[in-house]
Amino acid sequence: MSSDDSRSATLQSTNFMHYPRPILELFETTLATLKEESRRCIQNLLDYRALRTNARFPRSQSAAVLVPLFVGRAGDVYVILSRRSSSLREYAGDTALPGGKVDPRDVTVEDTARREAFEETGLPQDPERIPLLCVMEPFLAGNQTVVTPVVVLILDKTLQPNLNESEVTSIFARPLSSFLTTDRLSADPSRPYYSYVDRAWSQGGSIRVHSFLTGRETDGVKPVFGLTANILIRVATIGFGHEPAFQVQPPNAPTTAQQIAHALLTPNNPLRVACDRENVD
Repeated sequence: MSSDDSRSATLQSTNFMHYPRPILELFETTLATLKEESRRCIQNLLDYRALRTNARFPRSQSAAVLVPLFVGRAGDVYVILSRRSSSLREYAGDTALPGGKVDPRDVTVEDTARREAFEETGLPQDPERIPLLCVMEPFLAGNQTVVTPVVVLILDKTLQPNLNESEVTSIFARPLSSFLTTDRLSADPSRPYYSYVDRAWSQGGSIRVHSFLTGRETDGVKPVFGLTANILIRVATIGFGHEPAFQVQPPNAPTTAQQIAHALLTPNNPLRVACDRENVD
């Protein structure tokens, strides 16, 4: 067996969904200098441990996104978002977090998220300058792809973006706390900063789709909505330690775990087909 074949076999037998633990010592100096709300936010994310699951997911239908946080000049926590290229086949022009499908080279979902962020924006894959805060439970995208958010903190403020313009046309930052409120000022008075729609779920009940304006809509930037909004609501809720000012899901909504389970058990669903193809039980 060649070295490449051996590595491939090892990756296939490894549960790439395992969640690494962050190195807490990296944050001691940073946390001590932050305003109290931001310090608590970062500490809460450092302390967070996603609920473990014995479920295994097919690599070909698994993805990860990086949630890159940093502390602004006034001491508030911000998240970096990107505007996807209008030439992409999927989600063209959307406001998104950097990320993508698991690659054969990736050992963990953290590897996937960091690699994709580097390829899209030039963000270094350096755990000392950009250490891990936590890995979240997976979400379901398009009813067929398991997406895991990986939350990191950018400590090196000298980093400069290097955009892959075939994938990303621009990046910008939003306060993480803005995904817990409904009353921020909008650049367009005719549009509310926060809105939502409820969409019927095939098994009964409905799923709420959230939308937040970016303040850049006049420049053609789309609001933060759908999966990206759901991820940022969850990260902000954990970080700031309180629920949003709005109801995240209607009373009859399925949980994310229920949505993933239904996709896994539905014949002809790409997630189920990939399980069969990759011999994932």
